[in-house]
Amino acid sequence: MSGSSHWLDELEARLERQLESFLKSNPQQEALLAEQQARERQQSLRRQRLDLKQEAELQRQGLLRLASEIRSWQERVRRARSAGADNLADRAEAHINELMEQGRCRWETLAELGQRFSAVDVELRSMAAATAGGAGQAPADPGNGKSPNPAQPESTPQADLESDWAAFENHQDLQELRRQMQR
Repeated sequence: MSGSSHWLDELEARLERQLESFLKSNPQQEALLAEQQARERQQSLRRQRLDLKQEAELQRQGLLRLASEIRSWQERVRRARSAGADNLADRAEAHINELMEQGRCRWETLAELGQRFSAVDVELRSMAAATAGGAGQAPADPGNGKSPNPAQPESTPQADLESDWAAFENHQDLQELRRQMQR
């Protein structure tokens, strides 16, 4: 197997050299290849952004279910305490604490998803700005986590409002969950 692996490596290296030679002698093909790679990267980023959005929605729904369950158990604790069932109330409070820990974990996961979504979004906007600014420009590197603040020619006030409103609603829901979990 080692011999066939070596032969395959040599073939791959030779093909890579031939491709590089071809692209050097045909710059228009090199530009087309770079363009195709950029399109594929954009498609990949769009799929990744959609996946992150769906996962964030699942986490958000899970948080809302947890909040509802916590409220329900808090009511049970109140009823148990008022009925003098302190042992049962203590066990219910311990369960509430476990649910709240689950909520904190989901909250952290949601925050991580938000950061990943932002990084993907920044890269997509950067690629769109580079495309709008002229083909062949390399997209800015979002690796430092800071937005390069690219121009947004496709942006409309309505789209921005929808996006900001969705972020506001998510923030309000999460703040309410935090308040409930701190009780």
